[in-house]
Amino acid sequence: MRAVRGQAAVAALAVCGMLALTACQNGDDPAPSGAGPTAAAPAVPTATASAPAATASAPAPSKTGAAPKTSATATPAGKNPPAPAPPSAPVCGPDHRMPVSPDTIAVHRYTPEGGMISLIVQHGTYGCPGRFEPSGAWTYIPISEKAKITATAPILPSEVMGKPISTSELTSWLDTHPDKGLPFRYHLDSAGVIDTLDEIYVK
Repeated sequence: MRAVRGQAAVAALAVCGMLALTACQNGDDPAPSGAGPTAAAPAVPTATASAPAATASAPAPSKTGAAPKTSATATPAGKNPPAPAPPSAPVCGPDHRMPVSPDTIAVHRYTPEGGMISLIVQHGTYGCPGRFEPSGAWTYIPISEKAKITATAPILPSEVMGKPISTSELTSWLDTHPDKGLPFRYHLDSAGVIDTLDEIYVK
């Protein structure tokens, strides 16, 4: 009789074990934290989830680790761009874009053809040093034998300034010193003949 009761108790224990195992597998009785392989680990927020996104314009470091170089032509923030270089100074000399001087000629020679003395001259402009620069074609202008003429060096000695000379004295000097191109200011009378001629002193 005792043997039968012992077998019944063992069978009851076996049934209870089976029921307990079935209940654990169905999730009716969750296992304590960390007790078994089925325990789920708590979710840990990743560092990248809350970190702000990197800006797309940030320069990427070079492979060697050196800092990226900035452009040589870039203007620093808050500073004005450099001022342009000043233009170079004009080269001295005749500027043919300037108007021809209306009262200055370079005297080269003379001719007595046509029964009247005419000076062979060249018009021109004033250069930046203030000197007369002849340019263009040679031409001639008649001069009166009674013209008022003043001369200086090199026609006269350098210490003599603005001395009156005659037309014949001027032509005599031109005979021995042709093509010098000395500058003179002149004036024409109503007939287009030179009646006043003043040599411009040149150092």
